[in-house]
Amino acid sequence: MSQEEQEEKEIETGSRSDSPLESAAGEPSPIGETAASPSASPEQESAAAEMSAEENVEAGAELTEEQVREALKEVIDPELFVNIVDLGLIYTVNLREREGGKYDVDIEMTMTSPMCPAGPQLVGNSRNVVTALPQVEEVDVKVVMDPPWNQDMMSEDAKDKLNIF
Repeated sequence: MSQEEQEEKEIETGSRSDSPLESAAGEPSPIGETAASPSASPEQESAAAEMSAEENVEAGAELTEEQVREALKEVIDPELFVNIVDLGLIYTVNLREREGGKYDVDIEMTMTSPMCPAGPQLVGNSRNVVTALPQVEEVDVKVVMDPPWNQDMMSEDAKDKLNIF
């Protein structure tokens, strides 16, 4: 039996052992090397974490303000590169349960300035990430300017990222 036929038989029967100590040719790997796949990039790890977080939130499950705020952390201000929750742009999150276990979500948020050029993008992205939660039926995002935003509304993490002391 040729090596190729042997490998096909092992694959069919499931008897092949792909040890991390063996190379693809079946030879032992040199010490210090592994046959494992390369590590995931930070972007891949972040996407995997988001996927697992979404899997934990099932349709019909109770929705909390904290879950909505966590989803809103995916919205990044394109000028400051900090999420809108840590920037202090989200003022209120109100949940209204509908029949069937779905929720309507009302969000009041502000901008760093009344003429913020990223305003429409931030509002649209906020609506999109919250709508993507399986328990959400409708989302209403309202921009308010009272109270006016100031740097004291930012989280300590946001201040650190922006070097504000």
